[in-house]
Formats: sequence, structure tokens, C-alpha cells
Amino acid sequence: MPTESLRTPLPLPTSPTAWGRSDGSLPARGEGRGGERAIYRALLAWLAALCLLCAAALPAHAAAIRDLTSVQGVRVNQLVGYGLVVGLGGTGDQATQVPYTTQSLLSMFQRLGINLPPGVASNLQPKDVAAVMITANLPPFSQPGQQINVTVSAVGNASSLAGGTLLMTPLKGADGQTYAVAQGSVVVSGFGAASGGNSTQVNFLTAGMIANGATVERAVANNFDKAGPITLALNSPSFGTASRVADSINQRFGAGTATALNAGVIQVNAPLTAGDRTAFLGQIEALDVSPESPPAKVVIDARSGTVVLGQNVTLGACAVAHGNLSVTINTQYEVSQPNPLGAGQTAVVPKTDVKAKADKANLLMFKPGVTLEAVVRALNAVGAAPNDLIAILQAMKAAGALHAQLEVI
Repeated sequence: MPTESLRTPLPLPTSPTAWGRSDGSLPARGEGRGGERAIYRALLAWLAALCLLCAAALPAHAAAIRDLTSVQGVRVNQLVGYGLVVGLGGTGDQATQVPYTTQSLLSMFQRLGINLPPGVASNLQPKDVAAVMITANLPPFSQPGQQINVTVSAVGNASSLAGGTLLMTPLKGADGQTYAVAQGSVVVSGFGAASGGNSTQVNFLTAGMIANGATVERAVANNFDKAGPITLALNSPSFGTASRVADSINQRFGAGTATALNAGVIQVNAPLTAGDRTAFLGQIEALDVSPESPPAKVVIDARSGTVVLGQNVTLGACAVAHGNLSVTINTQYEVSQPNPLGAGQTAVVPKTDVKAKADKANLLMFKPGVTLEAVVRALNAVGAAPNDLIAILQAMKAAGALHAQLEVI
């Protein structure tokens, strides 16, 4: 074990050239600085050896269990609500095109005891009000009185939410129950200006955030306090990682404490009382585990031309020839002028010129076991564009030469 090696004392250098005279005594003052430099070099070498032994004792690429797993039943819940933002200074919804903004405002007036005459209500066209959707994430174990952040997004044709204030809005969960109430000033990260038909804008003005803008009104029930085993779910399912997590827990708390049920679930026998379960789970999450190496994967974003290469990606023996075919169509319009004495009419006649050009294909040979990094360097050397690289990788996968999972997003 690496920890046992640290208990063995390291031999100190005993060379007479390093420490002094051959009889073991230190050199006298004035005999030169060669002995001092030798001692300094010997100490550096001894400290370097000690650092190597300490590094060998640490687990390689270890990660805490809290970073690899999540506790089943302990999760974030999404909340959503519909409300109104007021005080926009003329940048709100246009009532003629967004009638539900006016309807929502009239309904709010009625709840507040304000009843407008029918003629006034039908002609109400506020420009400082915008209909918005409010979204928030309710963290696990949130209790009434705690505050969470909310995001406010316009749903009408408001041009900006800057300077607006969100009126009190209930936020509901998937079960239709109200779990929080949001209200506050909307902060928008962008800005814009317009004058004389010209405009400029930085970032988006129709979405903003209210820090601590919602107050939790109801806690979400969870089964963490119930007696029974605790289930850990791996963030990235892997049979090897699940087995290592279970082994690490069993080594710390005894055999049979944890069992890897499958590639993504580890069942842990936990204490019965809530306080003991909390302390027990805290100790488990602090354990270090070396996760299994992820599978070889190549991720392609065809929209942006982005290619991300994972580790352990290799190729089989293959030859790649890729060339470009370009077709150019050039149309010019010419005027056909008839004979002055004839009965014809002047007409515009199109003249079309079609040219096709095929670039020379570059043939590249790859030996078995070559890494994809070398392939990318070779393709870049011949001037392959990102779209060409995507097409080549897809063809390699179809031919069975690419030893990796190919994922197109």
C-alpha cells in the first residue's frame, strides 16, 4: 500500500562530498562553498523523493461521491406563474395586439376593489404594463420563509422590461399547488436606444431576473426522513463506477452496507432516525472514488460545425479521400434590340452560364490504433473545413473505422 511506504524512513545522503569530510565532520569555515552547495542539492533531492512518495499515496483522478451521485427523492422542483410587470415607461404591450394584458389588468383591478365603467374598461390601452411568465427552481428541503431567485420573461410584444416591477404573483408546481409568491423589481442585463428609425441593442431586454424575488410558502414533502435504505443515483451510469462506489462505502462502514443494483443505482442501508441518517449520508458523500473512464465518444454539433473529441478515441486502418464539388451559376441579362424596320419588340434575354469544378481529392492513409487527434491534425493540414470534418467522421463511423460513439446534437 502507498501509505505503508511513507512509514519507511528515507535514507539520508551519506556521501562525504555531500556532507563534509570523509570522517563525517562538517567542513570548517573558509574551506569554500562547494560543500554547502552539495548539501543544498542533496536536501533538494531528498525533498523531491518525499514529494513523489506523497503523490503516489493519493488516489488518482479521485472524485467525491457527492459529485458523482444524487440522492433519489432529493430533487429540485420547477415552479411557474403568470403575472404583470408595471412601470415600463411606454415599452409595455400594445393592447390592440395583446388583449390578454388588458384583461389581466382589469381582473387585478376588480380583486383590489376597483371597478371601471364599461366604456373606460373597453378603451383601456396601457403602455406601461407587460404580461410576463415567471419561472423558478425550488431547491430541495426549502422551508417556508426562505427566498429564491426568479426569472421574468415577456410573453407579449413588450420591447423592454427595464425599470419594471413585478406585481405579486403566485408560483405553482406541477400539481397545481402554490409553493411560492414572487414580487419585486426586474433587473435586465441589456440596454437599447432608438431614434429616427435607427436603433441599437445589447443583449436581451425582454427577460430579466429578480434576486431573492420569491418567498417560499410551502415545503415539498420528501421521503428522506422515512426509515429504510437510501438510494444513490449515478449522474453518469456506469457499471464500473457503481461497483467502486459500493466498495468504497463497504470499506468505510462494513460489508453489506451498500449494494450496486445496476449501472446507475446504489442502495445503501442507512440508520433509522433522521439525525443519524443526515450524518451518515454526509460521511458517505465525503468519500473519494476513482470513477471509471468514460466511453470513447465524439459529439458533433452540425448547426455550428463544432466537434468535441472524447478520450480513448482510436481508429482502425482506413483510407480517406475527400474533395469538394462546387457549382457556379452566373446569369446576365442582355437587351435584344430588333431591326428598326422590323416589327419586333425590345426584350430582355437572360444569359446563363453554369460551371462545375471538382477539387482534387486528398487521399490520407491511417494505420490501426491511431488516435483521432492525429486524424484531425492531418485533416486540418490539408485544409478540411469543419463541415468536411463532420462528413468524414460520419463516413468513418459508417465504415466501422471509428472506434467511438458518434453523437450528433
